[in-house]
Amino acid sequence: MITTLLTDYGTQDDFVGVCHGVIRTICPDAPIVDITHGIARHDVRHGALVLANALRYMPVGVHVAVVDPQVGTERRAVALRCADHRLLVGPDNGLLNPAWERCGGVLEAVDVSRSPHRLEPVSATFHGRDVFAPVAAHLAAGAELADAGEALDPDELATLDLPVPRRDEDAVVAHALAIDRYGNVSLDLLHEDLADTGLSLGRAVRIEAHERRHLATFAHTFADVPAGGLLIYEDAYRALAVAVNRGDAAVVLGVAPDDELRLSPA
Repeated sequence: MITTLLTDYGTQDDFVGVCHGVIRTICPDAPIVDITHGIARHDVRHGALVLANALRYMPVGVHVAVVDPQVGTERRAVALRCADHRLLVGPDNGLLNPAWERCGGVLEAVDVSRSPHRLEPVSATFHGRDVFAPVAAHLAAGAELADAGEALDPDELATLDLPVPRRDEDAVVAHALAIDRYGNVSLDLLHEDLADTGLSLGRAVRIEAHERRHLATFAHTFADVPAGGLLIYEDAYRALAVAVNRGDAAVVLGVAPDDELRLSPA
């Protein structure tokens, strides 16, 4: 069974390679897909959003996510089965929450903090190697989820507290969820949220952020506006995002994750 990895480990150290080695030692034939190891360090929400978006393009398998600023504390390590048969493995800190919601919810969950599959001795700072990778490898090799740890009520799993967009008179108040390496600002607005908002392809949009107003075009792609032009578009996951063609929208708007953006037809 395929195993995917998503972490904030980066690629300059040996962490990712060691996790690969642990998985291969236990399950030599398991194909491994590295979704990314470039999540901003300790940024649980960024990791959660990337994982939820990426899984729809991954085969059903065992999906390991490690963004774990509380490693070594009493936070649980968990493995769970989703309604679409995917198995998720990672820290119980909300990281897996958006992914399991996209996958139909949790059917079964276990606490793998003291899993019989873990490596001994367990490092206080590298649970990716000693807990998550070996648990995932055994599951990929066909081990039963129930044998990986102690049964856990799915209702006890930690969830992620995400902002929620709202209507305010003729405007939609959205939030910056994430900012990518190009400065594009992902919003918590989906295609289906646009009904009756007056926001539609080809129209001008007024964006208010930090009491400053900007004029953007609701465009199909970056090249639909001149270089330096501000646009709103549907990103690859059908969520709205703000960009500057060949520029940095986060800098232009002066926004960071969680900041509010007020959008209205211009």
